[in-house]
Amino acid sequence: MVADRVRCSAFLAMSLDGFIARKDGSIDWLARVELPGEDYGFQRFFDSVDTLAIGRSTWEVARGFEPWPYLGKRCVVLTHRPLEARHGEEVFAGSARQLVEELSARGARHVYVDGGQVVRQFLAAGRLDALTLSIIPLVLGEGIPLFGDALPEQGLVLEESRSWPSGLVQLRYRAADR
Repeated sequence: MVADRVRCSAFLAMSLDGFIARKDGSIDWLARVELPGEDYGFQRFFDSVDTLAIGRSTWEVARGFEPWPYLGKRCVVLTHRPLEARHGEEVFAGSARQLVEELSARGARHVYVDGGQVVRQFLAAGRLDALTLSIIPLVLGEGIPLFGDALPEQGLVLEESRSWPSGLVQLRYRAADR
């Protein structure tokens, strides 16, 4: 990672067959691995970020959560459509590369990249420094995929792998060139 560039990380759950949500965007199937007091390292990760870059569809799901899950963080929604901000969200319609440059200039240090399309945009632009995948022991069969067509080949370095009694397996990668 370049020292003067903001760090961009994704922390996602996906089904064994690579889906991050059902076709309708629902993530109800994640409940199968929810255990009291276990967040699989998410809170530690979330505490390390100061900014979120999320896609419109992910934002639409999150805005229905009570309380607002991104309280205290700058939240940038990548969309070309207007939206009604409820918690100070900002709209951005440019490229991942442009957003990283803008956020860096504004003092951001660690960006949480969320949403399938946004993660793919950051990967395609070579702007994703770290990727944590929590694999849920479930085959959904269909849904919204994390990875899609037209991504350039990229090497990743496995930094950690871990499994839990719930069956969840977590893989933490960093970009090979950082």
